[in-house]
Amino acid sequence: MSENESRPVVVGVDGSPASKAALRWAVEDARRRGCPVDVISAWHPDYGVMIGPVPAEILLALSPQAMKETAQRNLDAAVQGFEGVEIRRILVEGDPRKALTKASEDAELLVVGSRGHSTVVEVLLGSVSSYCVHHAACPVVVIRGPKVEHEHTFVAAAAPVTPGPLL
Repeated sequence: MSENESRPVVVGVDGSPASKAALRWAVEDARRRGCPVDVISAWHPDYGVMIGPVPAEILLALSPQAMKETAQRNLDAAVQGFEGVEIRRILVEGDPRKALTKASEDAELLVVGSRGHSTVVEVLLGSVSSYCVHHAACPVVVIRGPKVEHEHTFVAAAAPVTPGPLL
């Protein structure tokens, strides 16, 4: 990056409501700063566990090329409608945590969304926002996603619930 070039506001997007809120916040902040926005979306093949025969359509959708094309379409859709600021779309293959912290090395600010997962989910999957807060090379802003009201459903038990084994 040259001396005359302004450092961007970097934002990570993944299509979630929290990342959309982070993108809106980042664009407004970059507009005030007069700098560009680097919108980063990371993708990587994750095949999980597949047992049994898999239909050809699913196998084609899981190809690296198809995953990359889908990620590019999602990135393009995410940045539609923003004006008044230079937006640079960056699609990266790899771990989003690593991609964002690498981009933070040349950034004015890093903005990420937080989905607000439970502690158990964050331990198992890891939190991108937490990782960025601890490893970024620039200041980090974490934007909470919109609060979602969870519906509570009650299932009637087929057998009576007891405090323990019946003697």
